Amino acid sequence: MKNKSILLVGVGRLGRYIAEKLNELGHEVMAIDRNESRINDVMDIVTNAQIGDSTNETFLKSLGVENYDVCIVTIGGDFQASLETTNLLKELGAKMVVSRAERDGQAKFLKRNGADEIIYPERQLASWAAIRFSADHVLDYIQIDDEHAIFEVDVPEDWVGKSIADIDIRKKFNINILAIKQNGKISASVMPSVVLSDEITLLVLGEYKALKKCFNI
Repeated sequence: MKNKSILLVGVGRLGRYIAEKLNELGHEVMAIDRNESRINDVMDIVTNAQIGDSTNETFLKSLGVENYDVCIVTIGGDFQASLETTNLLKELGAKMVVSRAERDGQAKFLKRNGADEIIYPERQLASWAAIRFSADHVLDYIQIDDEHAIFEVDVPEDWVGKSIADIDIRKKFNINILAIKQNGKISASVMPSVVLSDEITLLVLGEYKALKKCFNI
């Protein structure tokens, strides 16, 4: 994976988590925030950091935003600042702007003002938690779009001892088994002859309504 240069605007709780992950992945991160203590807290996990107001055009321009592969705006609690920052980044030539929204109305305004992608951290976490903890055998969940998802699920009891060909969920439910996970290791070699056991979990992709029906969610 090619290392990228990221401009991270706002290093509150969400921004710090993103900075930590980007650092783990080896990307170069420039972090900016109005709050000096927040900047001091992330100095050891980013490539560079500056204290400054992201709604100030002169300040943003001095950063050379057009040179970053991605600009991520994680400002929370001040939508006006988030909107102005998003708009300025795009006007100054940012290649890709990803902005945080807390509801659909904010997302529409951000899109109109230059955001290429929107993240909904609170809503995405709420969806994940509701599905993860309301179903007995769903271990993880990734929403692909409004209709499709990837689930990590336990092997249903009545499938144990049967092969993937025997259960044939692709034909019955139009669900694909992407991989098998055992002892924390994932194998993408999913042959029809593989016999299922209660020691493995399945990573499955399909329409949400089909997944609910197949796994009794």
